[in-house]
Amino acid sequence: MAGTGALALYAGEIERHWLEIVHQDISIKGLSPAFEGVKIVQLSDIHMDEFTEPFLLREAIHRINRERPDYVFLTGDYVTADVLPKKLMIRAAGQCGRLLSGLECKQRFAIFGNHDARAGGLDVADAMSEANLVFLRNTHVPLERNGGRVWLAGIDDPVNGMPDQGAAIPESIRHIPNEPVILMCHAPDYIDRLHAHPTGQAISLVLSGHTHGGQVRIPFVGPLFLPSWGRKYVEGLFNVGPMQLYVNRGIGSVGVPFRFDCRPEITIFTLRRA
Repeated sequence: MAGTGALALYAGEIERHWLEIVHQDISIKGLSPAFEGVKIVQLSDIHMDEFTEPFLLREAIHRINRERPDYVFLTGDYVTADVLPKKLMIRAAGQCGRLLSGLECKQRFAIFGNHDARAGGLDVADAMSEANLVFLRNTHVPLERNGGRVWLAGIDDPVNGMPDQGAAIPESIRHIPNEPVILMCHAPDYIDRLHAHPTGQAISLVLSGHTHGGQVRIPFVGPLFLPSWGRKYVEGLFNVGPMQLYVNRGIGSVGVPFRFDCRPEITIFTLRRA
């Protein structure tokens, strides 16, 4: 009983709040020299107020600001659906937005996750307005620096939303020399559908979350639970055809207020010319 209590204390109070900063170089073919060394932060799966306390998000924002990134990409699940009443869930989204307004990087882009979609994505976005995020829902924007360009696209959540990769990455931005495409897609296993679609040949990098890395992982056994559309690509960097996929473990928790062998993650990408 003492061992079980100590394990619960560690998983619930220590590891769940033990943020890990992961530095990852990403080599991209055709990347403009203007983007060499550009720093991108990925923050995912906040799940405000189910178990994620304001102090944890404040600490994450402090750590991000200390890195002085050029861009911040948020890959969904700002709240948790089906736990709190709708009014409280939207209030949690508002609190999340107010905290995220503390990000010093002004280039902030976001997509919806499956929980956001179930909560009413546009309601979540409205409640988070103080964060000044640009939400990408089956659309794209150019990121421009010193004459160079990268296309950033985002699709609606594959689990509970209506993803349209053709709208997010239309033919007009595919395969432009020295203008690669980065896609934000909450659920990582959707990359197999992207690979089978013409858009997949135009994407250099996909950034996902959703899995929490398994959240609770038992040595020699693995994750106790993985969500649908997050069971094949669980965490870290993968190569799928011409695409690179990175799956972020997120900072929040769902179901139980525990993390074990799976620390919450903030990822710092540095872009490199391949």
